[in-house]
Amino acid sequence: MFSNILVAIDGSEHSKRALAEAADLAKLSDASLTVMTAVPDASVWTLGGGYGGLVAPISLEDLNAQVRKEYEEMLTSAVASVPRGVPIEKVLAQGAAAPAILEQVEKGGHDLVVMGSRGRGEVRSLMLGSVSHHVLQASPVPVLVVHAAEE
Repeated sequence: MFSNILVAIDGSEHSKRALAEAADLAKLSDASLTVMTAVPDASVWTLGGGYGGLVAPISLEDLNAQVRKEYEEMLTSAVASVPRGVPIEKVLAQGAAAPAILEQVEKGGHDLVVMGSRGRGEVRSLMLGSVSHHVLQASPVPVLVVHAAEE
């Protein structure tokens, strides 16, 4: 079975379901669980608009700090939802999600990655390739891709 499971979350329904599945797997196999998320880098491009001085100036540093805080809160909430008795660690990475997940697999010695099939950036993933697809193609360990339950 697995002994060191990594679950990547982004706040989407798919990642919430992935966390539940990973917690169940960890409990059944006496594995440790690492819950991680990657804080995207805010850039001038993410601010959009702003033509003609219609938008008040925004500090990129302040925006990055706010985004980081939101991801920290999401990660803390996710960890709190894992049933007692599962050894758990949390990791807050910075940057693009797929490379951060693959780096954590190597650094943490994980033997399974669990993640949602679709995340927050569904439109972006259609243009650039989804995070789950990238991780599936490049991971040196098995990847379990979980779909959210249909309503």
